Amino acid sequence: MKSSTLKLIQKCRVAITSLAIVTGLTSPIASAETLRMVNGNDGVAAYAKGVLKIVLSKLPENYEWDESTEASTEARVTQMLADNDLDIVWYATTKDFEQRMRPIRIPLYKGLFGYRIFMIKQGTQSRFDGIETLSDLNRISMGQGRFWADSDILEANGLNVVKVTKYESLFYMLDGGRFDAFPRGVHEPWYEMPRYPDLDLTVEKNLMVSYTNPFYFFVNKDNTEFAEKIERGFREAIADGSFDDYFFNDPTVTNVLKRANLAARTVINIRNPLLPSGTPVDDPTLWIDPSKL
Repeated sequence: MKSSTLKLIQKCRVAITSLAIVTGLTSPIASAETLRMVNGNDGVAAYAKGVLKIVLSKLPENYEWDESTEASTEARVTQMLADNDLDIVWYATTKDFEQRMRPIRIPLYKGLFGYRIFMIKQGTQSRFDGIETLSDLNRISMGQGRFWADSDILEANGLNVVKVTKYESLFYMLDGGRFDAFPRGVHEPWYEMPRYPDLDLTVEKNLMVSYTNPFYFFVNKDNTEFAEKIERGFREAIADGSFDDYFFNDPTVTNVLKRANLAARTVINIRNPLLPSGTPVDDPTLWIDPSKL
């Protein structure tokens, strides 16, 4: 091949390469955005992070996870979000939370956290037999944390609540007969009771209290763009079935569905006075219906 021809080919290759670089045809790896969150590894945090990975997979942006922030109190974590030291957190919503943070109003647990079953003392099931209505629930007393939102919700519905400052004390007081029942999220008794093997505790067989209690992702109040991205990815995960696949195969959820017998329980609905007005209660695609499980 003549040298003049070789020179012409080389010039063409250089020109094509330069054009590709300018126009982006070489497909350089897009720089990733850093997403800061707490490093909690309990069951709820692990589940929330799993949902978040699915949601982010639906978006065109790339994200690097920064989980270097130690898990802390609810007050501390929410303040860090307000101060822009974190990018995303996950909590059961309240009016106060939605005033201070921006919610993505899609419930991570499909409303499952709004269903409460009772932990009781062995041998006391007969106290609960025949209870079918809210007024019937006044026959029993319920133990709760002094500063828990659940305590306010139960009291607002006229129920008899015994408040305790220390969480651990509730188990010993229930065993000691200081109150009749300890309302728990449907996922909680199965890993709590084994922590107290010396106490004579079990799960009540027939009842379930229900109130709307969505568990959301939250971002900084001013981070509208990121909130819209998360909602868009979440909606796509719902539409293509990937969120349902994750939800119904999560170990915590499968354990609840296997052991709690939700569909057979008598459901007593109560109101949640802490529920923000923007809650999407009329969108059935976002909530689980235990009677249909």
